[in-house]
Formats: sequence, C-alpha cells, structure tokens
Amino acid sequence: MLLTEDHVDLETPSGTMRTYRFQPADEGRYPGLALWSEIYQVTGPIQRVARALAGEGFIVAAPEVYHEFEPPGSPFQYDKPDTDKGNKYKIEKEVKGFDHDARAVLDHLKALPRCSGRLGSIGLCLGGHLSFRCGFNPDVLATACFYATDIHSHTLGKGKADDTLARCGDIQGELLLIWGRQDPHIPLEGRRAIYDALCEKDVNFTWHEFNAQHAFMRDEGYRYNPALGRLGMGLTLETFQRVLQAGAQGA
Repeated sequence: MLLTEDHVDLETPSGTMRTYRFQPADEGRYPGLALWSEIYQVTGPIQRVARALAGEGFIVAAPEVYHEFEPPGSPFQYDKPDTDKGNKYKIEKEVKGFDHDARAVLDHLKALPRCSGRLGSIGLCLGGHLSFRCGFNPDVLATACFYATDIHSHTLGKGKADDTLARCGDIQGELLLIWGRQDPHIPLEGRRAIYDALCEKDVNFTWHEFNAQHAFMRDEGYRYNPALGRLGMGLTLETFQRVLQAGAQGA
C-alpha cells in the first residue's frame, strides 16, 4: 500500500501542536489512530511505527507531546541530555495539557473526510500512559499501550499526582496492554496494581508480558527485540483490525 505523509499544526489551549500524519494513498475511508510517542517526540522509530500502521489501512496522527516547550519539528536524540530534558518536561506539563492534546488529535482525525470516524489510540513508554488516558474519551474504541510508564506511581505531569489509575473505569473501548518483565520502570508490584485496578473496574482489557527490557519495540539501540516487536505489532493489529476495521462492518 502506498502512503502519503505530511503534517498539520493543531491549536490547543496550551499552544500550537505540530502533528505528523501518515495515511494510505489509495482512495477510501480508514479508521483513525492517535500515536503517542516516547519522551523523545516523533523520532525515526516512531515514524516507522506510524508507517507500519498506515500501511495496514489506518490514518495515523502523531503529535509532538512537548509542543509547549520546543519549537515545531523538534525530535530528541536518544542520549542522556535529551533523556533528562524529556523526563523534565514530563513533570512540568500539566496533565490537563496532555488531555487537551488528545482531544485535539481525535477531533482532527474525525474531521478528515477520509476517516471512517472509528478511532483508536496507541503509545509507547510515556506515550503508553498518554494512550491509556486517551482511552478515557468515549469515541476511542480501541487502545494499545506498550510499557506505559508512571501509571502505577501516579507521577505524570506537574505536581506528579495524576489520576490515571483512579479513572481507569472511564475506558469504554477495548484495551491492550503489553509489558516487559525486566522493565525497571514498571516493576512487578506496579504491574499488579494496574492489573488489579482494571479488574476491579471491569475494564475490557487484554494483558501480555514478555521477557524483555523497557523500550523493546524501539528499533534503535541495544534494547530492541525484533522478534518481540513483531509479536507486539501483531497483537496490536489484531485488536485494531477487529475492532476498528471489521467492527465498522458490524456497526
């Protein structure tokens, strides 16, 4: 499938947000996906995830999550200075700012003439947490989260006191969570806290744990695990294709 790529600048309450779009070139209507990045914004690995999803028949929108702090078109490097910067911004941005960003991306996708109106969300690392929160929006029918950080510790955003886990019952669509057992950022007790909360609130979710480190999906660096990356993408596509593509026929 041939793709087209461009970007659009969306207005949010906290400023203009550069958002990168990846979509099938063929005529037709396709489900929309919000893709939430790591703390490094829209890097090469994130773009390749977007292309992989777009090539399966989705319109993908990947926003710059730190648009309040950086000029448009500012991917970070996978090094210590930019890691420190990304982690700093993560606790300086208001949680409501992340939520406003999600609504802006979803509204943009729904307004596209070639979008079917069926929406999903996917994210990795910080983006896994943002995808989880994106799932609070009732028009998000399927949500995928890879090794979502800070949910168990309630430390996202300014003040490091988010309400994400307390609100997990707001997720009305289907939820897919994928973790690495050797991930130091989300230890066993943290994963258990998330699992128990989802069960208590009767959320419709699927849970997978791999023997992998954090960021095993990122196809740059020593932690990349291509075999598990293929499995993770396969699980994601099964969910999105069943709920968003095949589900459109049922609807």
